[in-house]
Parts: sequence; C-alpha cells; structure tokens
Amino acid sequence: MLKIFGTMGPSCFEEEIIQKMFEMDMTGMRLNLSHINLVDCKEWTHNFYQAAKKAGVIPELLIDMKGPELRLSRSLKCMQLEEGEVVNKDIFDFPEIIDSYLVENQKVWMDDGKIRLICLKNNQLKVQNGGLLKPGKSIALPGCDIIPPTLTQEDYGNLAYAKECGVTGIMQPFVRSKEDLIIVRNALNENGLEDCKIYAKIENRVGVEQLESFLPYCDEIIIARGDLANSVGIENIASCQHYIEQVLKKYKFPYMVVTEMLNSMCDNKTPTRAEVSDIYHAVYNGASSIMLTAETAAGKYPIEAMYYFTSIAKTALKDKGQGTEI
Repeated sequence: MLKIFGTMGPSCFEEEIIQKMFEMDMTGMRLNLSHINLVDCKEWTHNFYQAAKKAGVIPELLIDMKGPELRLSRSLKCMQLEEGEVVNKDIFDFPEIIDSYLVENQKVWMDDGKIRLICLKNNQLKVQNGGLLKPGKSIALPGCDIIPPTLTQEDYGNLAYAKECGVTGIMQPFVRSKEDLIIVRNALNENGLEDCKIYAKIENRVGVEQLESFLPYCDEIIIARGDLANSVGIENIASCQHYIEQVLKKYKFPYMVVTEMLNSMCDNKTPTRAEVSDIYHAVYNGASSIMLTAETAAGKYPIEAMYYFTSIAKTALKDKGQGTEI
C-alpha cells in the first residue's frame, strides 16, 4: 500500500487543516527537526493526533533528524544576497567544522543549492546565485568529504522524547555507512523505540555507492533529491534516482521519493505539468512512499497541495492496475 506523507509546519499545524489532509488520504506526517526540537512541538503533535482520530486514521509520525547534515544557524537573520556581491564569511556564522574547507575557489551552496557562492581570498565569498537566505538552511561544499557525527546532542534529546510523542519512524540524513544506521538503531533501542522504523536518506555520492550495504540495517530508503542533486549534479539527478530505484527493485526493498514534488504550489494553487508527471512516475515506477515537504510546511496552499498529491498518486496506482487504495 502506498504511503503519502506531508510535513508539519507553520502552514499546517492546525487541527482542522491536518484533518482535511487526512481526509484526502494522507497517511502520516513528518516533523523536520532541523528547524525545531520535538519537545517544542507539543501543540502540533496534539493537533496531529486529534485530527487523525476525527478522520478515522491510524497515522504515522516521522521525525527527520539533524544528523550529519550541515545547516546554517537557526538564529541567523534573513538576508538578501545579490548576484556578484562580495561578502565576508562571518555574516553566515558557518559551523566550525567547515572552516578549514573554506579555501579559495571552494564552492559553497546553501538552501539545496538555490544560493551559490565561491570562496575568494581573505575570508570573502562572491555570490554566484543570489536570493533570500533564511536561517536553518542546508549547506553543501561540493567536492569536500566532511565527516560530522552521526547523531547530534539535539538528536539524542529528541529521541528521549520520541516515544512519548508516538513517533513511528526516524529519517536519518546523509547516511554514509552501515555504521551510521547501527548507531541510530542502538539509540532507538536505548530509548524504548525498538519498533520504530529507520528511513535512510540517500543525499550524496557516498550514500549511492554504499546503498546495497544499508539494506539489512534500515526499513526504507529515501531518495532525498535536494542535497543529492548538489552532490551528483542537478543535471544527473533523474539518472541517479533511476539507478537507485533499479537497485531497490532488484531487492524488492521499499523506498520513498521526496523533494520539490509540488514545489510551485508553495506559491500557486495548481501544480505544473512537470510536477504532475514527476509524482505520477514516482508512484508508477514503484515508490512505496512519497512526501511533501515545504509545500505543506510553509507553502500558501497546503490543503490544495495534498489534494493534488493524493489525486495524482491514485491515478498512477489505477493505471498500474493496483486500484486506487492508499
């Protein structure tokens, strides 16, 4: 059975909105803990379970860990960066772990590569792709092999609270080796979360190369196309997704497709034709789960986005000969 997830956030934490999304056949939701801690989501999770009860759904709640992902500080102020502008690196308050990598000609990509800079001399960077940079956005340094710890102290704190919140699955970012997944499983067991599923996010070349070794240690693979595209090149992301799908089909292993599936609906009431095709083919080609992220968490039209998401998925299932059950 296909699972369909939305992401909770400022645009869809209210009970009435979540209930409508469940009534459209959404099966669960994600909390992105890159931007908030689980203990601060009591109102959201209360509304989530109340909405599920009213809609007659037994829901799944996934938490997306911080893990080894590199992100800007949540206390960073929004800033508009203009193409060609030269700025000092200190304005970004980058994590210390990347300081030694910020050498001349090193590329620095932020917000899933939407904003791109290149390092100059004297701690300065030149903006190549500008835009509005918001706090907590992802950081990628193409070509660099940076190795942060598998779980952060905030991750361990969130896991200690996860059972109380009814969390059913852990999304682990930037999985690099089976050891990452063993560390996550041990942390789950230590917190009474033995039944919690592990979703391994493939977000770089190392993850793609090690993919088959992950399978005995997780429950589902996530093709996380945002940072993965930064790593393999955006022009290669469809090819990379296809490769991962073929490997997982060989093992009959479940996988989820995420990132920008209805990105235009952050601002528009209807999707693009390309987005419809993307969702259709993800489901038709065998995804066991699909997920909306910013579209529901921060977009203007979370209910409309979920309507199109589930409707397109049902069409794909019907054409595949599996009915329309989600």
